[in-house]
Amino acid sequence: MHGPLFVHFLHSSLHYVKKGNGSKALLIFHGFGQDHHAFDHLPASLQHTHTLYIFDLYFHGASHWQLEENPLKKDIWKEIVSQFLIDNCIKNFSVLGFSMGGKFALACVELFPKHIEAVILLAPDGIKTSAWYSLATYPTVLRRLFKSMIIHHQRFLMVARAALRLRLIDKGVFRFVESQMNTEEKRKQVYYSWVVFRHLKFDLDHIAGILNAKPTLLTLIIGKYDRIITTENMRPFINQLKEVRFEVVEAGHTDLIREACKLL
Repeated sequence: MHGPLFVHFLHSSLHYVKKGNGSKALLIFHGFGQDHHAFDHLPASLQHTHTLYIFDLYFHGASHWQLEENPLKKDIWKEIVSQFLIDNCIKNFSVLGFSMGGKFALACVELFPKHIEAVILLAPDGIKTSAWYSLATYPTVLRRLFKSMIIHHQRFLMVARAALRLRLIDKGVFRFVESQMNTEEKRKQVYYSWVVFRHLKFDLDHIAGILNAKPTLLTLIIGKYDRIITTENMRPFINQLKEVRFEVVEAGHTDLIREACKLL
């Protein structure tokens, strides 16, 4: 394993670690509340065929976003990834994204279509945007309301419990959200991740067209007991693809990486 590495852009720094010495490059993006260690248990065989570049997303691990609530737009992400590719002498590459990291993987597919070799998505965010995400990030007045919940945790719990009573969310989603918001630090991480990454949205017809236009291998893995990213939410996207490896494993959302790694 190589030492810590960074991509510096606009006073911000994107941290990543490099593992393996294979001839193929694989860029890996974790989910919310994680860092590069989420993929410590990837199969050792991958490091023989690939060189792994495992990122800490902004507001996670050793990465830092210094532009406050200014959004990470796709053109900025393209410049960041382009700089990374130059730094590492990479032309073609594959991507792997789990949950929130799926947005960053999909952004790479959209922005670098000629250079993508394979795509691995584990319960990816970005394919179906939840209504809660939209409310928390648009428009500004609702964003301010959401931010106030970061400061006043009881307001958040009151809204979440009301949503549970009204059956807008189920118990599994409530428990997951509650676990991700039980400290001020976590709540700030949620807020800034949602707000800063709000422009990472995708036209799935366009994404499917990119994947169908060339022999790009897409592997999509979902947890059977996942209440956050469900199989039903993936079906419309899957139905647009000519070729896809679709797997459902015995896992929920939080333990999906461990089970999915057995298939890679």
